[in-house]
Amino acid sequence: MACHPEFARRVKIDLWFCDPHAPWQRGSNENTSGLLRQFMPKRTDLGNVSQTWLNDVAALMNNRPRKTLGWRTPAEAMAEEIATVKSTIALDV
Repeated sequence: MACHPEFARRVKIDLWFCDPHAPWQRGSNENTSGLLRQFMPKRTDLGNVSQTWLNDVAALMNNRPRKTLGWRTPAEAMAEEIATVKSTIALDV
């Protein structure tokens, strides 16, 4: 994110960074970490798991509905955002 000011300007969004040591500012991140712990307890050596298994965990996480997304899945929410950005970029060209 070294180029975050340029990125924010180009996509016309505000970026905000959480303060260090302030987990309450990262609720979604903290929740996701908790969900990942169902598959990988703390100190899990990722060198001992296959890429296929990691891909399967990612697919499960990305297709799990989230309350914060209005019960959409992260995959659905991301697809909607990408479509919005693409239509915005097409209008700007």
